[in-house]
Amino acid sequence: IMEPSQSEMNILSNGKSHDLGDDVGVPLKTMLDEDQYEEPDDGLENEEFLPNEGGKKPIRFTDFEGKTSFGMSVFNLGNAIMGSGILGLAYAMANTGILLFWFLLTAVAALSSYSIHLLLKSSGIVGIRAYEQLGYRAFGNLGKIAAGTAITLQNIGAMSSYLYIVKSELPLVIQAFLKVEPNSDLWYLNGNYLVIMVSASIILPLALMKQLGYLGYTSGFSLSCMVFFLTAVIFKKFQIPCPFEEFSVNGTASHLSLNDSVHIHEYNNGVVHEDDDSHCTPRMFTINPQTAYTIPILAFAFVCHPEVLPIYTELRNPSKKKMQKVSNISILIMYTMYFLAALFGYLTFYGNVETELLHTYSRIDPYDTLILCVRVAVLTAVTLTVPIVLFPVRRAIQQMIFPTKSFSWLRHIAIALILLTFINMLVIFAPNILGIFGIIGATSAPCLIFIFPAVFYIRIVPKEDEPMNSLPKIMAACFAALGFSFMVMSLSFIIIDWTTGEGLAVGGH
Repeated sequence: IMEPSQSEMNILSNGKSHDLGDDVGVPLKTMLDEDQYEEPDDGLENEEFLPNEGGKKPIRFTDFEGKTSFGMSVFNLGNAIMGSGILGLAYAMANTGILLFWFLLTAVAALSSYSIHLLLKSSGIVGIRAYEQLGYRAFGNLGKIAAGTAITLQNIGAMSSYLYIVKSELPLVIQAFLKVEPNSDLWYLNGNYLVIMVSASIILPLALMKQLGYLGYTSGFSLSCMVFFLTAVIFKKFQIPCPFEEFSVNGTASHLSLNDSVHIHEYNNGVVHEDDDSHCTPRMFTINPQTAYTIPILAFAFVCHPEVLPIYTELRNPSKKKMQKVSNISILIMYTMYFLAALFGYLTFYGNVETELLHTYSRIDPYDTLILCVRVAVLTAVTLTVPIVLFPVRRAIQQMIFPTKSFSWLRHIAIALILLTFINMLVIFAPNILGIFGIIGATSAPCLIFIFPAVFYIRIVPKEDEPMNSLPKIMAACFAALGFSFMVMSLSFIIIDWTTGEGLAVGGH
């Protein structure tokens, strides 16, 4: 196992460092006994991994004691999982079918939980709670840079998708509340201006918090907003008929975008979908050109791995078992919400559901009071999620560029400002939310969920304790191979789809 330098081991998950002058000569235990994976009797981290100064209270990998409660940790991790991805799941179900979607969602959720299990095992062995430092421990600087780069790309993609929702939905909400004409040139209906204002007035102040645990209350409120969204989606399923009548302005519906496969009748007072049972019947299994996007969207929806170790660091009375429980509960809650939102969204619009679910409701009545409230709730939720996702990116940048520097408010603020500026530019010029989900989900998500946790585990766990032919390492190797295959397959589908311009004929109907 490659031994890191003192400066590398001294880096904290939030970018801080402390003076190890008094800790020189204290060995870091990497070889464990047979019960290496058992929890200590007091439920805390094994003190053998921690520096101990002549009877002084040991430091738990950081220069502050974790103070975040179990519930707040679930809120933070759940908020990191939940985001704008839920708006695209009904579209994913429409292009896979109910059973195939359920199978894929269950598989991704279970694999995400297993990969967190591998991360927690690795961190417990070497006494590190930073994803980048696990990479350094396993593969030196190359591993640290690879992990940091993947976290940066993944979370920038996530923040871009969240702010894309703000850009696309906030103007519609303001327009509906003020009863303004759709084609008005008013500045406060310009999504580009609005996303910059939201970033500067709400996201930036929260992103400047020193510790992630402080955002527990905003995370809880964010999740409650998404529960309201789910409740509205279920309610609307029993209120909207199929086929449904689309809203039109001045007797025309030319501004509406319809699925090419749907036949329509045009009337002076609106557009009514042809009463064809095939368009109002749920499909259990479907494969079509857009199915290639489904797996990346699902993988992106469950990526919370960059936030796991920082949340673990700030957890009160931390232990691997306790953090695994936090992860499992968070994933289970999000899995349930994901499936219900996708199912009822799909059963409302079937094949006509758009890549962003809320836009489909706007086609029926853009002034619906409940949908307007749902839009406000979703905007609030995704806005409050951005600071949670920004923390790991800032930490990754600090550990890659300033690995030996102590905490600095100037650098802390500057990195946040630069990140938000770059993300706002990306959102303003991004073509559509599906492209963001597809590309980011197909590249960095497999690395963070499958490949890195598995290969770090294989490298970090001593061969004396677990030989390469042992079952845990064979499972980890298969896990990494699965992730690589998934990444190649997803990228191939998307590249072919883009280059041909005609979609990928995968088979089925």
